[in-house]
Amino acid sequence: MDLRKIKTLIQLLQESELAEIEVTDGEQSVRISRASQAPPAPAMQTLAVAPTPPPATAEEMAQGEAEQAEPQGEQVTSPMVGTFYAASSPTSPPFVRVGDRVQAGDVLCVVEAMKTMNYIESEHSGEVAAILVENAEPVEYGQPLFVIRA
Repeated sequence: MDLRKIKTLIQLLQESELAEIEVTDGEQSVRISRASQAPPAPAMQTLAVAPTPPPATAEEMAQGEAEQAEPQGEQVTSPMVGTFYAASSPTSPPFVRVGDRVQAGDVLCVVEAMKTMNYIESEHSGEVAAILVENAEPVEYGQPLFVIRA
């Protein structure tokens, strides 16, 4: 890259509000960054102010609402990493739906791990209060799958 192109890039950086420009031309690459113009940080602050937490993002608010809306009861968690399936095949009805009554030992779902279908049984008797994952969704070890209300 010749000197004229580099000077043009420097001029573009100075005329804009960009902090950095990087240009690659074939095998050649040049990165030009603006030096920080912020004043140096004071060595010691004289006024101690408690920091305020940043406002909650939409995702955090939705997660908080979901936690509040989550039904109370015993959670059935995934014993392994795999893929959650609500039924034994795509054409079969789901093992359970919200509102169904289950007994300890009833099959709730299948978690596929390494091409092996693992039938997950309820550890509790009661009503299925919530199904916390979608069909064919990946699940992690210990991730809550169902809420069973006694």
